[in-house]
Amino acid sequence: MLLLLLLLEATLLQLASSSYHPFYNGFYYNHIMNDMGNGQDKDYFNGARLVVETSRDPVYSYSGANVTLPCHYRYEPDLGDKRKIRIKWSKIRDDYTKEQDVVVAIGKTNVAFGDFKGRAHIHRASQHEASLVISDVHLKDDGKYRCEVIDGLEDESDVVDLRLQGIVFPYQPPRGQYRLNFHEAEQVCQDQGAILANFNQLFQAWSEGLDWCNAGWLADGTVQYPIRLPRKPCGGVHLAPGIRSYGPRHRHLHRFDAFCFSSALRGEVFYLDRLAGMTLEEAKQSCQDAGAEIARVGHLYSAWKFLGLDRCSAGWLADGSVRYPIVKPRPNCGPSEPGVRSFGFPSKGRFGVFCYKER
Repeated sequence: MLLLLLLLEATLLQLASSSYHPFYNGFYYNHIMNDMGNGQDKDYFNGARLVVETSRDPVYSYSGANVTLPCHYRYEPDLGDKRKIRIKWSKIRDDYTKEQDVVVAIGKTNVAFGDFKGRAHIHRASQHEASLVISDVHLKDDGKYRCEVIDGLEDESDVVDLRLQGIVFPYQPPRGQYRLNFHEAEQVCQDQGAILANFNQLFQAWSEGLDWCNAGWLADGTVQYPIRLPRKPCGGVHLAPGIRSYGPRHRHLHRFDAFCFSSALRGEVFYLDRLAGMTLEEAKQSCQDAGAEIARVGHLYSAWKFLGLDRCSAGWLADGSVRYPIVKPRPNCGPSEPGVRSFGFPSKGRFGVFCYKER
């Protein structure tokens, strides 16, 4: 026992006399951690608190635009001198399982990652600004972003919500109802110039009047559907209006429809026709001859909502469906509510065509 006590005393004396790693509050610390050798490291232990703040309200944008997500930081009390800090932005996945790196900045050096390369950088117009600038906004940029400021041992963050102005539309493939697993649903939305909608987008669409009794995939892997008018086949008449949810489903085995999201267009949708109509292949060629492409379903929905496209004439779309958009309901143009009408996927028939041309 005496030998053990002597060894313990010798160890403590050695630690106390060491000049290599001072020990503070359970952490070894040295000047290298923040590239400082000028005594500023003492500020980490003087009670100053790092505060990070972003916008409380969502930031709205649209596909193809440039957007700035505000973020500022400060010290309480103010430390005065400008310090060398690290800023990191990340995007939180729809299912909240992990975060995607967007950009990291140290001083004037910015490094963007993945799909954000060449599109994202930190805007630092003032000393304590850490805002994120995203150019050429993509549909999948919609979501929550974390602004994280790292100053030595201090690490604080806040979250801001980027929401794209757009429209949600239900989609069934030509094979019929409930044919898509999650990955196929992602692909069909992409094929239509859209992406799988997230819950916030579906909720917004429901609040604007979307009522659809077929369940569809969302971006987080859940299956849900919006009901404005409760009825027996759609969850029963005794349930309140709202978003009905099946919860998370197996992404390979279970099959449903899809809820797709498309944003405002960077081009225009226009209608072409011939006296005798056109087959699908003739329709595609007519759009090409006009310097355009045959429109996708997402293009037509976006043009209907954001550009006021109103046409009581059915036309082909790229997926082989035949549809037409109505802003002002009138006789012989379908139901009494505005919307995009569908004739399904006719195997025969001759119709006009909706074309899309980017500006």
